[in-house]
Amino acid sequence: MSQRLSPQISPLVRTITRRLLRPVRALPVIVRRAAGRGRPDPNAVARARILLCMLVFGLVYCTISVRLAMYASAPESALARRAVNSDAIASARPDILDRNGLVLATDVKTSSLYGEPKRLIDVDEAVESLTAVLPDANADEFRTRLDSKRGFVWLKREITTQQQREIYKLGLPGIGFMSENRRVYPGNNLAGHVLGSTNIDNQGIAGLEKWVDNRGLAELHLAGLATDRQQEPVELALDLRVQHVVRDELVAAKEKFKAIAAAGTVVDVRTGEIVAMVSLPDFDANEPAKALDPKSLNRLTTGVFEMGSTFKALTFAMALDSGKIGLNSMMDARGALSFGRFRIHDYHAQNRMLSVPEVFTYSSNIGTARMALMCGVDAHRAFLQKMGQLDRLRTELPESAAPIVPKRWGELNTATIAFGHGLAVAPLQAVMAVNALVNGGWLIPPTFMKRTPDEAMALAKRVIKPETSAKMRYLMRLNAEKGSASTLAKLAGAYYPGGKTGTAEKVINGRYSKTKLLTTFTGVFPMDDPQYLVLVILDEPQGLKETYGFATAGWNSGPTTGKIMARIAPLLGQMPRTNLPPVESLLTGYQVAQARPE
Repeated sequence: MSQRLSPQISPLVRTITRRLLRPVRALPVIVRRAAGRGRPDPNAVARARILLCMLVFGLVYCTISVRLAMYASAPESALARRAVNSDAIASARPDILDRNGLVLATDVKTSSLYGEPKRLIDVDEAVESLTAVLPDANADEFRTRLDSKRGFVWLKREITTQQQREIYKLGLPGIGFMSENRRVYPGNNLAGHVLGSTNIDNQGIAGLEKWVDNRGLAELHLAGLATDRQQEPVELALDLRVQHVVRDELVAAKEKFKAIAAAGTVVDVRTGEIVAMVSLPDFDANEPAKALDPKSLNRLTTGVFEMGSTFKALTFAMALDSGKIGLNSMMDARGALSFGRFRIHDYHAQNRMLSVPEVFTYSSNIGTARMALMCGVDAHRAFLQKMGQLDRLRTELPESAAPIVPKRWGELNTATIAFGHGLAVAPLQAVMAVNALVNGGWLIPPTFMKRTPDEAMALAKRVIKPETSAKMRYLMRLNAEKGSASTLAKLAGAYYPGGKTGTAEKVINGRYSKTKLLTTFTGVFPMDDPQYLVLVILDEPQGLKETYGFATAGWNSGPTTGKIMARIAPLLGQMPRTNLPPVESLLTGYQVAQARPE
């Protein structure tokens, strides 16, 4: 049949082709005439120019018509999918891993429900069918969205696989599913304050998730380059095993001592790496709305507190480093220290002259205040500035708080700040300063990222002499053997710990409360070669029968720190020892720290 028709069709095709190509073949002639070459007739030039304009406009019109025809013939679902799918891919995020490669945060694929109102046949039927499968959906909201003139509307993000199957079986035209990325946190509450959370579009809104976006992930999303195949995982210094131990012990302590809150951290004193950080109450990172509860703030970075007697260690370091006192110096603690109507007392008053080690082990407010006054107000403030206590501490966590510093700093301020009252700081910045007291005198900014010792030393700043650091290690170890930190020796003695207690009266309605306390304990191990610092905070712990009604740090934060140390030391490669060196040997053990490069 085709062979018989061929002779008849061929002349017709040739005729049509010639007529279509005639303007194209005549185009050079038209252009020459329009340009006025060869002295042509003026009327011919005008006609040629008009014809050329018609050809150009006709070509543009044909191009637009063809493109419109292509869009009109394409299914709307394909266009909607192409418009939205790029955003779904761009919301992919890198995995967050702990220091051992365990997953702390990752993306999973999930389905979301969308509608194309223009393709719906019966809006009421669609709404009724969908709400039967999704009982928590708002029917009026569905109807409003599906009754619009829009080409694409979201109906419900992150539906279950079972719901997707049931909706698919309904066979509703104009209803479809989009594959998206959803952030999940396998540890739930384990590291919520550190990791933070993401919103429905998988964008970081708090914690390290927000930090990841601020480092350029948001820009990659906009450029469409941040796919899950192109991103390297973020490796933290956090150790999931240690994190679990710290949280477990803090939960137990908070419940046992009926505290309203608790917090704790473990930091590598040589690198500033934060190995664990817990603040209770916490929240499940998979439910970010619960993070908005004011009680769930991260007390280690966002809260500021008067740190009590743990702050005395800084005063001792300042006085020893200045050379104004030595370990053999004597301080007058025979009576209260008076400043007008204010009087400074000792909790464990000895009412006698005390040596510098005795001032530390008895935690004498009077002796510590006298040391600070010997150095002077200006020197005291300058030392705390150098130790990073008067400025906001910046880490990878976006959430941080500035310290509360007295506007007018006089002798009374120096006297009270010397023993931890009158200056409120974020606990993590106090930890940074204590690290420097035991690691040989290097102030190293804390970090949640993995960091080598060489990288740490590149950021380190010398703040005290190596011999001063050796004396501070001696005092902290002596305090574990004979002073208020003796619970460490009982619970974690095999790891050669040292530390300092701190009990601060909380300010309630502008006055210090005698019944509402913030207890802290700073412990370090092993003291002959410090590796890790453990800080524990209990907010308003209550006295128990077994503590004889006392609620100070030595009865609650101290034992909690000892339990944490005993459990995490083996995880961190620290083995128990039996032949522990005498405390006096620490006074000559600063050669290692001294040998570190400036």
